[in-house]
Amino acid sequence: MSGKTVLITGCSTGFGKLAAKTFQQRGWNVAATMRSPEKETELCELENVKVIRLDVTDDASVNTAVAETIETFGDIDVLVNNAGYGGHGMFEQFSQAHINNMFDTNVFGCMRTARAVLPHMREKQSGTIINVTSMAGVLGLPFNTTYSSSKFAVEGWSEGLAMELSPFSIKVKTVAPGAFGTSFNANTDNSVEEGDEALVAQAQVMTNHFVTLSEQMTNIGGEPANPQDVADMIYNCATEEMPVHNVVGNDANMLLEQKNSKSSQEFIDYLEAMLIPGAV
Repeated sequence: MSGKTVLITGCSTGFGKLAAKTFQQRGWNVAATMRSPEKETELCELENVKVIRLDVTDDASVNTAVAETIETFGDIDVLVNNAGYGGHGMFEQFSQAHINNMFDTNVFGCMRTARAVLPHMREKQSGTIINVTSMAGVLGLPFNTTYSSSKFAVEGWSEGLAMELSPFSIKVKTVAPGAFGTSFNANTDNSVEEGDEALVAQAQVMTNHFVTLSEQMTNIGGEPANPQDVADMIYNCATEEMPVHNVVGNDANMLLEQKNSKSSQEFIDYLEAMLIPGAV
């Protein structure tokens, strides 16, 4: 095999699958990983794409997938940590086991794959790690506190890791999408029916509000957000000089502009008025 190689996690759907196609169309070798590769019918038909089983919560699975990628393509130039999932609900509605599982995938999953590829990248003194996060990792979101905290963790880890790895000529980037398509209900593990009557009632109010708000945010700028923009940003982070933190989407850019133009408390007040029904 010739050309550069990217390993992408979470390729069964969404941004991961789009990213795999984008790299493949531009001449890259692609290790398209997912938990159930036997279910994949599209990516496995593409030239220079190897569909590989990888469960980011399992050390042995991660190490095997990295070894198989290097055996197949001879190298790993870029790692894209895309696997993850969200969850809506009031904080009290999430059990500790639920929180642990989300962090195991969204945070420790990224760390496992990075730990597996870094010796290879350090040896050749080059490489790029791209962590797909969310605007929920750039600003704290109510009704998504567990998910938001997991993505904040990845943003902070990535920032420190970028500096730590610079002597080895290894780059670290984050890509934080805003609202895209049906992202409110896609890849989510919700807990809105858990807890006492007051919690469940407020969760229903928040659900209704967030569904409407998500639709509005997706269409900021006059047309629906295009998920391909996220795949293109991931590709740009692999091939161009980009900052460590990168947001994608008209809504994401609008919110970032608001965040940068206000004091910390002013921005929190702005978000509360937007995100909490009945807030003054």
